[in-house]
Amino acid sequence: MDSLYAIKKSIKNYASGGNVLIIATLLAFIIANSPLADIYFSWWAQPISLQLGNFDLFGHDGRSMTVMEFINDALMAIFFFSIGLEIKREVLVGELTSIKQALLPVVAAIGGMVIPVLLFMYIGRGSDFLRGSAIPMATDIAFSLGVLAMFGKRVPISLKIFLTTLAVVDDIGGILVIAFFYSTHIEAIYLLYAAGLFLLLWLGGRAGINSKMFYFTLGGVVWFLFLNSGIHPTIAGVLVAFCIPAKPVLATSHFISTIRKEIKNFPQEQFNDESEPSIMLSKEQINCLKSIESASDKVISPLQDLEDTLHPVINYFIIPLFAFANAGIALSGIELSSLFTGISLAVFVGLLFGKFLGIFLSAWLVIKLRIVAMPTHSTWKSLAAVSVLGGIGFTVSLFIANLSFGDMGAEGASLLEQAKLGIVMGSLVSGILGYFLLNLFLPRQSEEE
Repeated sequence: MDSLYAIKKSIKNYASGGNVLIIATLLAFIIANSPLADIYFSWWAQPISLQLGNFDLFGHDGRSMTVMEFINDALMAIFFFSIGLEIKREVLVGELTSIKQALLPVVAAIGGMVIPVLLFMYIGRGSDFLRGSAIPMATDIAFSLGVLAMFGKRVPISLKIFLTTLAVVDDIGGILVIAFFYSTHIEAIYLLYAAGLFLLLWLGGRAGINSKMFYFTLGGVVWFLFLNSGIHPTIAGVLVAFCIPAKPVLATSHFISTIRKEIKNFPQEQFNDESEPSIMLSKEQINCLKSIESASDKVISPLQDLEDTLHPVINYFIIPLFAFANAGIALSGIELSSLFTGISLAVFVGLLFGKFLGIFLSAWLVIKLRIVAMPTHSTWKSLAAVSVLGGIGFTVSLFIANLSFGDMGAEGASLLEQAKLGIVMGSLVSGILGYFLLNLFLPRQSEEE
């Protein structure tokens, strides 16, 4: 039941956040092709620093970050931190606790990562853009769950669990790719310091430290060390998340006992007179309320507390800001016909066809071999429709595209713009096609959950 509640809450959060993401994307596209385009593009190149003496928190390689780098390397580290929290929760109490339970979405996710990359490499063989082969392997959890949420209870809960778990596994794949293939020259001394802080974070969790400030402060230092170590700093967010304790300091039963004990200090007759607009509490009663408040902070684990706190920040600020900064495509320098050539074609085909074929055929294989069962109340047609939604790769695809070509100068900038065109069009077509197929194949009446 905890897992089911988490799935429902995730869909609700991502669905509402998806609307803001759409607005931010459209706004970026409009401004990038308006008279404000020069201001829009030059703004992201402005330097940003947080300096104390000669120390710059946002500095690396002897220079300050740009606004774009701050968004992609610092704010997105918080996004990946939230993904790490979600992965840990799924492993501990969610759909990844049982191998048998998780096998279908895990296999489908792996197929949905491998086939798009192979298609991209086949189309791009002999070209200069193979560095971006991982771009079409991602599934955007906000957009895909947002589309699924449009159908409400018409969608069987098993399909919601399938897509949510698939997107989480997909994120794990993206994190591993970023860690292994988009790291530069490694500075071992920084990683050694980071390892010491990870040990301190782990010991803090074991000692029952419940303070979010403790984990955020040490996590921020780890991020800085990763920024200067050569490993992409977003990976720090994921690893720090794995150190956040999932066990509350106070057991729920103890919390209930505390409430029952302290509430006796509030006699019922004191509150019977409703004509009194305000009631002055005694010092003892104030202390009782503070005791209950303190206990309530300890009965929620740091992992759940942070995940719940960060969802609004991620969905309504960080991801929309990332999209606004990265989705601006100036059509003046690109012909739409380029969608059918080069990297745009490779990304488009990888997202639209590669993701669908990888997800659906992998799921079909393990179901036909009777290794796993078909999701409850689902059909092959509805499973195929959900597989199409896997082609919405927007956020992480844009992120990997920036890592692939962002530091290659003028040639890289051209490839990046073309890759963005393929990402936007591939994600858009996958979303629209997935919506119509779901509307066609889902039962007209609501499924009882």
